[in-house]
Amino acid sequence: MDRRQHRRAGKTAVTVGLVIGLGAGATGCGGATAEGAGGDPGDQTVTLLTRAADTLRSTRTSKATTSMEMATGGTRVTIRGKGVYDYDKQLGKLTVVLPQDPAGTPEHRPITELLAPGALFMKNRGAGVPADKWVRVDTAALSDGNLVTGGATDPYAAAELLRGTRTATYVGRTELAGTEVRHYRGTADLAAAARSASAGHRASLAAAAKGFATAEVPFDAYLDDQGRIRKLRERFSFVNDSRQGTVAVASTTLLYDFGTPVAVELPRPQDIYAGRIAENQPAH
Repeated sequence: MDRRQHRRAGKTAVTVGLVIGLGAGATGCGGATAEGAGGDPGDQTVTLLTRAADTLRSTRTSKATTSMEMATGGTRVTIRGKGVYDYDKQLGKLTVVLPQDPAGTPEHRPITELLAPGALFMKNRGAGVPADKWVRVDTAALSDGNLVTGGATDPYAAAELLRGTRTATYVGRTELAGTEVRHYRGTADLAAAARSASAGHRASLAAAAKGFATAEVPFDAYLDDQGRIRKLRERFSFVNDSRQGTVAVASTTLLYDFGTPVAVELPRPQDIYAGRIAENQPAH
């Protein structure tokens, strides 16, 4: 993979994160269209979506898989993650895998990410960071609020973004991994989401509202009959300063196995790397 990473305005090398070698603009795939489209019973579509994060918090935990799609010089790239999340504590753990590059370079070592209110911790980050050390990133200092930088959108932050839902339509019922779900399509406003978000994600979403090319986020959401998010696909747009173009990234989150045991232990201060990150050195 081309390891040239665009540097967001005013940030140190560590904030460049895992969104790497971005080209002229990725084309995000649209959400799947459900069959049997019809009116949503009760016609409470927007209200249901704005409360989706609260519904997740009441379910406490789940497993999660993530994918982030982009294009680099005409080549589609997907970064994948898998892990668990505690919505009550707003703590998560993901293993993120970077793909093999077109030149045939082997896949990089999986990167462990710990997600916490206001912070992202990464291990096996590479770029000169010792293998036994963590890198800590202040997500409120990122111009995308860590919706893109880490190569995986924080599942609870993705749900909180729906608090800013402005318009939404009910597409219909479909099945997802054996579960009946309702498919909704709409647009959320990042600034509105930030105003209604929990304290842990308010600053990060506010930063994204200012840093993205547009505060409007198109989405496709799939909710089960309990109102829990099963699949959420969001499309972000930001300016790639190095190439003076707008880049689109599609982020998809799948949630399942609700109630699964989750234990996330954050790094001790002495385990966090305090040195400078080598901006152009790839993660291994």
